[in-house]
Amino acid sequence: MFQDKVISGIIKKAIALSLIIIGILAIFLKEPKPYILGMIFGSSINILSFILMGKTTKKAVLMKPSKAYSYTLGNYFIRYAIYFVVLFVAAKANYINFLTTVLGFFIIKIVILSSTIYESIKEAIKQKESR
Repeated sequence: MFQDKVISGIIKKAIALSLIIIGILAIFLKEPKPYILGMIFGSSINILSFILMGKTTKKAVLMKPSKAYSYTLGNYFIRYAIYFVVLFVAAKANYINFLTTVLGFFIIKIVILSSTIYESIKEAIKQKESR
């Protein structure tokens, strides 16, 4: 139950960050459409991959170790094949910006790292105040 709240919180923050970046792109660029489409494409695939990773992990925990290894490895390669296809499409299609697609791939990582840094700073401040 707690893990589902954490995962959904990460996904909500990733969507919010993506929307903020899309808003910034829309305001500051003359022709923002390819950049926005790249951001939407990359971040949505990244979020879906994150969900797939969570489902794979939940299922693999209940399997025998030998089956769990092959199952997770297979899903790992499927996720990277999806990333390859998305990057290939972004590189070939002139209506999608490649760089913002790549940026979208890092949205979940950015959210997790920034949340961790924020919580660490908050905890350090709390410890300093309690001394």
